[in-house]
Amino acid sequence: MSQERVTVFDTTLRDGEQSPGCSMNLSEKVRMAVKLQELGVDIIEAGFPIASEGDFNAVRAVAAECREVTVAALCRTAPQDVARAADALAGAARPRIAGTARPVTMSPGCSGRGNSGRASDARRLVP
Repeated sequence: MSQERVTVFDTTLRDGEQSPGCSMNLSEKVRMAVKLQELGVDIIEAGFPIASEGDFNAVRAVAAECREVTVAALCRTAPQDVARAADALAGAARPRIAGTARPVTMSPGCSGRGNSGRASDARRLVP
């Protein structure tokens, strides 16, 4: 029999709350995270700490409460994003920074970093 395993990476606390009428306050996010941990989810993406103080606090609170699951914080490859995510995860038992280097649609006249610039940022930020 195969030993393959599916890893569940849940984004309810970050992405799920973007649906109209589905926002949660801090205590609701922590309560949801505890339930996800009890269900056996492997990774909980708790928020995008650079986006707001609320997201930062949510990641920090979930990281403090959920000790048996990996708690992830989403960030871009910008150094300030990575630092903010690391700060939010400082108390986590099993922290993970979930970075994104996907292309960003730029307005006309804006100078984007391009794929090679984002890839370079990612290599520089990951030890």
